[in-house]
Order: sequence, then C-alpha cells, then structure tokens
Amino acid sequence: MPMIEVPGHIVWVWIWVAILLLGLAGLIGAAVWGRRTHWRNLDEVLRGLGTVSVSGGMLLLLLGRLTVLAIFLLFVSLALFVAASFVPEFLRYLPGDQ
Repeated sequence: MPMIEVPGHIVWVWIWVAILLLGLAGLIGAAVWGRRTHWRNLDEVLRGLGTVSVSGGMLLLLLGRLTVLAIFLLFVSLALFVAASFVPEFLRYLPGDQ
C-alpha cells in the first residue's frame, strides 16, 4: 500500500530508480575526481549525496515504507543541496596548490 497515491505510480518509481542510479554514478565520478583534486570539488560530492538521498527518500515515500526515514532523507538532501551552494565560496579561501 503506497503512502502517496499518484497516477502512474509504477512509472514514478522507475523514474526515481533511474535518478538514484544517475546520482550514484555522479557520486562515484565526483569521488574519483575529488581524490585527484584534493577535494576541491566538494560541492559536486555534496550534490551527488543530495541526489542519492532525495531519490532514496522519494522511493521510500512512494513505496510506503519507513516514512520517518524517508522524510529525514528529504531534509538531509535539502541541507546537502544548500551546503553545496556555499562550499565553492569557502573553498576559494583555501591555499592553492603550488
């Protein structure tokens, strides 16, 4: 019994699964790139984590399971996306590579 009754429920589940897979691929790519650049791309890592958490939360809501965890994941993803917008400003003040 899904918590959210939406038309085309199964289609939305597949859409969020696809977004989850894209987020995981982006997160892996950002982590590999981050190791090479000494984590100067922390905003990309945070965006990848935000994408994974928002898609996980939406999937849990659509499937009607662990609702409290789903809402928590949605709030975490909001915090991650907001943090990702401020990280480049903070990274600007770090000493550059010589």
